Amino acid sequence: MRQWATRYVAGVRNAAVDFDAASSEPLHPAARDVLLAALDRGYADPRRLHGRARDARLLLDNAREVVAEALHVRRDEVSFTSSGTDAVHRGLLGLASARAPRGRSRVVHSAVEHSAVLHAASWWGSGTVVGVDSLGRVYDGDLVEQSIGGDVAVTALQSANHEVGTVQDVGAFELPDGVPLFMDACASMGRLPLPEHGWSAAAGSAHKWGGPAGVGVLLVRQAARWEQPFPHDDRADARSTGFENVPAALAAAAALQAVVAEREDTNARHVALVDRVRRAASDLPDTEVVGDPVRRLPHLVTFSCLYVNGEALVTELDRRGFGVASGSACTASTLEPSHVLAAMGALTHGNVRVSLGRDATQAQVEEFCRVLPEVVAGLRA
Repeated sequence: MRQWATRYVAGVRNAAVDFDAASSEPLHPAARDVLLAALDRGYADPRRLHGRARDARLLLDNAREVVAEALHVRRDEVSFTSSGTDAVHRGLLGLASARAPRGRSRVVHSAVEHSAVLHAASWWGSGTVVGVDSLGRVYDGDLVEQSIGGDVAVTALQSANHEVGTVQDVGAFELPDGVPLFMDACASMGRLPLPEHGWSAAAGSAHKWGGPAGVGVLLVRQAARWEQPFPHDDRADARSTGFENVPAALAAAAALQAVVAEREDTNARHVALVDRVRRAASDLPDTEVVGDPVRRLPHLVTFSCLYVNGEALVTELDRRGFGVASGSACTASTLEPSHVLAAMGALTHGNVRVSLGRDATQAQVEEFCRVLPEVVAGLRA
């Protein structure tokens, strides 16, 4: 078995320090242990009646229970999907579909939503974009004002921004006429508590908290009206995507439980480390640190350097042993300017997103802060 593993990962190079945890965290040790144990017991179809299938069903039910407890929701409000993007699409479009027979076709969303939300809104029909301030926060009252009208199907507002970390006050908005609010919580789920109220459906992505990739979490409140927006699957539960990856779902639940248990200590350490990076970036000439400095994700900071190409900056930092991100959170490969930074009125080029993993150390951050001015000055020269 070892020779097969060696064969398929041969030649793979890892950055010495991974500061791109907002894209994906390494598998949490709790998830790894559970995944290996569940592979032998959770492979069967959980909808069959024989013994192995009942084992798989028990594991799937256990995963739902653990996720529900960690997020303080009901077990019957939890479903597993094939990815965070899939959970976003199903959550938003399911709320919209439940109101479609009444002629509601408009999706209201902020200008800084993740591309998964933007694509879902575009696929559904017409959309209304709500602007943000220079910190990436939705303007007070604008979301509510734009949600007024009989043609609004659903309003979408992220819990925290994937690129700059700004937290939105989801629970403060009281939408009119029973308009449901979909919350993209992929960036914050596990790292911050979910808002207690104000949302009807929410989405999370397991690989962002140290669970396996390919597992999304869809939460639909018991009182929310939600209908399947895609062709029906006879094998699937009402909100899932068919044959769930039971071992991966259980591993994702174990990672979430562990991350929530460690959250207070981890967040306090990350806040201090990110503050150090923010100061180092602020000291660079012609550099702008973006996002709310206080109400933000604890592990993430983005800054933009004038007169520097973002891709070149990422490449040079990688050569120095630091893996970071640049550009829009999910569209950097297109080399398009970040729509989030543009909406905030910030520099859209030469930007770097640093996001710390759970094992990031003070020594790693200090070395990054030492290397950063040299890299920026070298590229500008």
